[in-house]
Amino acid sequence: MPTKIEISYKTIIFTVFFLIFLWFLREIKDIIFWVFVAFILMSAFKPLANTIEKRGIPRIVGVISIYLLIILILAVVGSSLIPPLVVETGHLLERLPNLVESILPFINIDVQLITAQVAPIGENLLRVTVGLFNNIIAIFTVFVISFYLLLERNNLQAFLVNLVGKEASERTIVIINKVEERLGAWVRGQVALMLAIGLMTFAGLIVLGIPFVLPLAIFAGLLEIIPTIGPIISAIPAVLVAFTISPLFALATAGLYLLVQQLENHLVVPYVMRRAVGLPPLVTIIAILMGARLAGVGGAILAVPIVVTIESVVTEYVKFKTVKI
Repeated sequence: MPTKIEISYKTIIFTVFFLIFLWFLREIKDIIFWVFVAFILMSAFKPLANTIEKRGIPRIVGVISIYLLIILILAVVGSSLIPPLVVETGHLLERLPNLVESILPFINIDVQLITAQVAPIGENLLRVTVGLFNNIIAIFTVFVISFYLLLERNNLQAFLVNLVGKEASERTIVIINKVEERLGAWVRGQVALMLAIGLMTFAGLIVLGIPFVLPLAIFAGLLEIIPTIGPIISAIPAVLVAFTISPLFALATAGLYLLVQQLENHLVVPYVMRRAVGLPPLVTIIAILMGARLAGVGGAILAVPIVVTIESVVTEYVKFKTVKI
């Protein structure tokens, strides 16, 4: 006898509204991205804004000062680093096929084909950089949202009390505080680590006399966000460049990166990240790979903050459930 399956009208209505909700999220995904980035920025700057406010300075003055300082730093660093970075990176990529061929002559490499592919990269980097700064609407939107989030953060609990009640608002505030604490600590810790590794690598390569110092140091600093694998990947182009000078220079460059990694593992990371609640390296790598697969560069950048947010929310929710039981 065939089984009769009945679907209630409530199930149909729920399914329709759920699909509409998914469509709505898809349509506003860019706005969600902007808001989440703004929330991360707010989490990173909130301790500084609170400290300024505790010293008797109005919160709006402190918040404006923070953002003016950030804009000034970005302007100075960008105008100083981007032009030589584009030029040196273009030269490095143009010479890379010849470097590889001179080091590994037994590998059959079509130098002309590779050169044709990488020659315009410096030009493309400049175009991408200009395009990034031309996308002023997105950048301005993120800064405006983070500005108001930071400015109105103290009024959040009162808003939640009116919205969901006192008890639910208190639980929500605890969760939000935890997420802000971890996101802020992660952002500040990662920025400090990237700067430290980049500066140490820059200084070491200058001492060794290795060319293309600026892109190699920035590459090492950026890859610091990927644990274990990042330092190894960043060392490869530097060793290749040093090998064109002599095998001794290549060995010294490999030793430099090894020394920087040891300093990072035993001195820099414990000092900088001791207040940050980090993720295991394997979780970080998998999250970055999944983020890049699902959403490209933006997904890779936001993968770890998303995982930190989800973990914090689930952990605090489980705590509330445990206490309630």
